[in-house]
Amino acid sequence: MFQRLAALLLLSASFAMPTHAQQQQQPQTDLARTQLSVGLYKIDTQIAQTPQQREIGLMFRKTMPQAEGMIFVFEQPATQCFWMRNTLLPLTAAFVADDGRIVNLVDMQPLTENSHCSEEPVRYVLEMNQGWFAKKNIKKGAKLGGELFSTAKR
Repeated sequence: MFQRLAALLLLSASFAMPTHAQQQQQPQTDLARTQLSVGLYKIDTQIAQTPQQREIGLMFRKTMPQAEGMIFVFEQPATQCFWMRNTLLPLTAAFVADDGRIVNLVDMQPLTENSHCSEEPVRYVLEMNQGWFAKKNIKKGAKLGGELFSTAKR
């Protein structure tokens, strides 16, 4: 009986524990960076590559320079889905294949939990200020360049 009660208490405590993102409440601005390009445009990009970094993403950021973004790097291609919980900035997500090809672009509204997914399995998701891709006339099928894509596992 005691073991069963202890197990139930442990289980309920694990559900009550906040995630790292809920605990943090501060934007992460100290991630490694890389330079990406698309057409004539350069993007200064933060790299979110660990599960913890990907979970926090751009949450809690109040501003982001126009030529800056965050790229989420996953271990292998899969259907990736994103939402905007605790994210204050309107963003556009570019779902990107291993070769740098933009599979699809999705505008996302701040502080929502709507799911936005890739149209095919991808390893990368680049988030930029909403409207950046449209202003530069960058569409589905455009190719991103940079070190990440030249060393991508094929």
